[in-house]
Amino acid sequence: MSYCLNPTCSHPENLAHSQRCQSCGSQLLLRDRYQVLQPLGQGGFGATFLAQDQGLPGEPSCVIKQLRPSATAPHILQMARELFEREARTLGKIGNHPQLPRLLDYFEYQQQFYLVQEYISGATLQQEVQRNGNFTEAGVKQFLSEILPLLQYVHEQKVIHRDIKPANLIRRTQDARMVLIDFGAVKNQVTQGVPGQSDQTALTAYAIGTPGFAPPEQMAMRPVYASDIYALGVTSIYLLTGKTPKDLEYNPSTGEMIWEPLVQVSDHLGSVLRKMLEVSVRNRYKSAQEVLRGLEMEPYLDSLAKGLLVKSDGSTKEQTHNRIADSAILCNNPATNPNNLGVAQVAAAIRARRAKASESVGLHPRGIRSGVVMAKPTTLDSNSSNSSQNQQSKVVRKLNTQDLLTAYLKGRRDFALHNLKMLNLQGADLSGTNFHSAQLQKTNLQGANLHDSDFGRASLNEANLRDANLSKAYFSNADLEGADLRGADLSYAYLNNANLRGANLCGANLTGAKITEEQLVLAKTNWMTVRPNGKRGLL
Repeated sequence: MSYCLNPTCSHPENLAHSQRCQSCGSQLLLRDRYQVLQPLGQGGFGATFLAQDQGLPGEPSCVIKQLRPSATAPHILQMARELFEREARTLGKIGNHPQLPRLLDYFEYQQQFYLVQEYISGATLQQEVQRNGNFTEAGVKQFLSEILPLLQYVHEQKVIHRDIKPANLIRRTQDARMVLIDFGAVKNQVTQGVPGQSDQTALTAYAIGTPGFAPPEQMAMRPVYASDIYALGVTSIYLLTGKTPKDLEYNPSTGEMIWEPLVQVSDHLGSVLRKMLEVSVRNRYKSAQEVLRGLEMEPYLDSLAKGLLVKSDGSTKEQTHNRIADSAILCNNPATNPNNLGVAQVAAAIRARRAKASESVGLHPRGIRSGVVMAKPTTLDSNSSNSSQNQQSKVVRKLNTQDLLTAYLKGRRDFALHNLKMLNLQGADLSGTNFHSAQLQKTNLQGANLHDSDFGRASLNEANLRDANLSKAYFSNADLEGADLRGADLSYAYLNNANLRGANLCGANLTGAKITEEQLVLAKTNWMTVRPNGKRGLL
């Protein structure tokens, strides 16, 4: 099919090899080179189309973006031309990054403006959620770990994207990498508006971003780098809930999005998201690097405090109340402010409040009673000068195989910081489990289902993971030295910064996995190993 680009054409669809539109008579081969095949999307100021570049061998696919001014008045055309040239300059400046579409061409034709970009084949995050359901915490952490370095690169080029949302993030089919598209709302410099500059204000108003994803300062046409951080936070909430901003409630007094009762995430990730979604720019993360630094923090508050009281029925109201009370302890009490104390003392303060609450309802702070799964707390001495340093390397509890499997069947999914050394969990179904910083040395997990589980900073030295399902698992900073991963499914797993020295990846499936060549050189591979690009062969 050939598609007519005339905005006023009543029947734009034509036969594949037509030279002119059968409806309006417009020439179909744009610039005697680009054959438009079908529309991809349309907004208030333009439209995008899938096309073929007949000027290159093989006629590769490309995307044509048509900027359509709403009127032909000279000042409107001038504003459209400036917006068009701004986007073209920005794409030319930043388009060499592998996670951004390359700018191939741009031109003006019959008072219409055209950008030709590399076509990215794949599904958007919006389509992924609609097809496969909401992301888990591990999935969101993997997403953030991948997109934040890209956002840092964009900001280093002095560019604010201003329209980050699930529909503008595509997982590329070729290599499963996340690609950020649609820079039509970019602002290529950070400036404060000057009163009286009405033309600049009018131009900026056309590229304000998407309501709900854009923070207040951006809606007021004062975007900063942190504006993209807010939009990324809203995108994360969408991934966790499947709800767009218009489907969520907001605090009428503060303007804050009410999202916490809708999700089940660790206190660690929750605190990162809260700071990303601060309405006030002053309190929000200022850069992508700051968010990455926050994500690398050990989630001790979750594993030491929240792990003490996990009800099988998972009362959302009670969990929300606990989070609010914990925040009060951390933020309002100078003696327990995280900026003034180590993680261990903060955890102790939270545990003290939780223990008191447990006693008031007849629950003992240790053991299992009335369907409540408890983790035995580690004794913390806040008066000891070495307390914080020593406790960060300790685990909450040593579990045997039967206790772990029983707890999992009762609904528990958090075993962070636990000692699970040398357990026999062969063939166990433990998908979606948090093993962050757990001790799993020489543990037998052969054939186990560990899909979408979190092994960040876990110790898995010489663990048996042969033929295990580790698809979409998170291994950032995990120690897999000497681990047996023969035949394991590691498709789309996040392995960046994991220690793979001596790990056996013979026959493992690494399709779409986040892993570097330097890591693979340290591991054992063979011709049966499936590389991240989906091809077999020695690495």
